[in-house]
Amino acid sequence: MTSTSDKAEIDGLFRQLARAHAGHDADAIVEAYAPDAVIYDLSPPLVRRGIKRESVAAWLGSWEGPIQVDAHDVNLVVDGGLAFVSALTRMRGRQGGQEQDLWYRTTICLRKTSGRWRIVCDHSSVPFYMDGSYRAAVDLKP
Repeated sequence: MTSTSDKAEIDGLFRQLARAHAGHDADAIVEAYAPDAVIYDLSPPLVRRGIKRESVAAWLGSWEGPIQVDAHDVNLVVDGGLAFVSALTRMRGRQGGQEQDLWYRTTICLRKTSGRWRIVCDHSSVPFYMDGSYRAAVDLKP
């Protein structure tokens, strides 16, 4: 398979994830990840191994209506059976009766196993103000 077709498959995986978030489809989200994926996401704890459907479903249930997830400034590199993606990600929707609009940084590593790309490491982060307050800088926009 060529790098071009691998990139198209990976792009399709991310489109699937965007649709799954919009449609609150926990199964489709979990399916995109390897069973032992390393997850550094925005919520505690600092790290987890694997992604659990119950946890994803509970988080999706805390949103009212679709969750829009859009990647910007995407950099995708494919080398054989490994791929690396970095992007600025925007997540929008309604949660707890409030409109949410958050930008954060995303780095994702994928591995092709049995002819299929799956996420093996997912790292999301927001910077924090280094003024002694240690507040998350969730007000930043590109």
